[in-house]
Amino acid sequence: MEKFIFGLALGMAGGALVVANNCKLRNLVKKNQEDLMQKAECYIDKKLSELEEKDGGNAGDKSSSQNKTAK
Repeated sequence: MEKFIFGLALGMAGGALVVANNCKLRNLVKKNQEDLMQKAECYIDKKLSELEEKDGGNAGDKSSSQNKTAK
């Protein structure tokens, strides 16, 4: 999903820059591209933090069970 979002953002920005001959339009496209990339980064960061929380919770359970058997 993340690769799709990244490709979509680059494709939209590239296509719009090729079509836009006006400086104002170029600046608007660049601004919209930055906004879209920022939203995509936030989405990816959120997904990564969710995965880390899941992995962190499982790793903590395993280590505590190993400590009990070591005692």
